[in-house]
Formats: sequence, C-alpha cells, structure tokens
Amino acid sequence: MNKEKISGYLIFIGVAQFFIFMMIAESLYPGYSISKNYISDLGVGSTAYIFNTSIIVMGFLLIISGFLLEGKILKIFLLLSGIGAAGVGFFPENSPYHLHTIMSLIVFLFASLSSYAAFKYKSNKNLAWPIMGSIGLVSLILYIFNIYGPFNYGGMERLIVYPNLIWAIGFSGFLIRTK
Repeated sequence: MNKEKISGYLIFIGVAQFFIFMMIAESLYPGYSISKNYISDLGVGSTAYIFNTSIIVMGFLLIISGFLLEGKILKIFLLLSGIGAAGVGFFPENSPYHLHTIMSLIVFLFASLSSYAAFKYKSNKNLAWPIMGSIGLVSLILYIFNIYGPFNYGGMERLIVYPNLIWAIGFSGFLIRTK
C-alpha cells in the first residue's frame, strides 16, 4: 500500500471517528444545544474524556497523514491542522493563557486553508473541497467578529467545522483511490 492510500485512510478514520464521537458527546452532555453551546463545551465535564480523546486522535492522525503526503504546502497545512486539533484536546476551554482559543484558531484556519492545497494536489480538481474550505474560512471570519446571524455562536462554529470535515472525508476518498 502506498503512502497516499495510508494517508487517506488515516484522514478518513480521524475525521469519521471525531464526528461520531462528537455526536455521541452532544447526546450525553446535559442540556446541550448545538446553537447555544460551543463544540468545545464537550471537552469539559462529563463528556470530556470522549471529546478530548477523539479530537487528540484526529489530530495525531492528521499529523501522520501530513508527513506521508508529497505536497509541501498541503503537508504543512495538515500538520498545523493536526497540531491545532490535538491542542484543542490537550488544552480544553478551562486551560490557562488562552491555549484553547489559540489551538482552536489554528485548527479552524489551517483546516480551511488545507482545502485549497488539497484542490491543487495531484490530478484531481474537486471544486467542492475549496468551496467547503471557503465556507469554513468565511464562517471563521464572521465568528471572530461575533457575527452569527440566525445561527447563534454554536451554529456559526459548526459552519466552520462541518464543511472542513466534509471536504476532508472527500479528499481521503481521493487518496484511498490512488494507485
């Protein structure tokens, strides 16, 4: 099996398990609202072990997958995305020195930017990837300026995260299909 296929499987496993465990944590968190709670609220309290472990695993798998890919920019962006994701788990919301906020910004920004590098990677030009990354990037900018529209802060945060999870799953399939 070549390095790209392995990278594809790692991205798929990391993203898919995170999404599933995030949903499980949301269902177990007392009174959780996807519009009125931050995703990272799942990283403190009774669901912390589920959420933090899952996002750390995703982060490490993104880091490993980044090392396996050839594209320099994509490699750097995936490594930074992985470091940010793992950092979110290692430094939950109640961490000092704004470490959680810094790690969240890193993963949000570089996951979105990775979609552009993935679009330029090898022969496949799937326009859906940079479109999803752009949705994440625009949502991040609005989020930073506290412009949530009808989504509230929790819903806006999901407009950053979900599109990036979607393009990453698609990209993982592209890598898995490589010969």
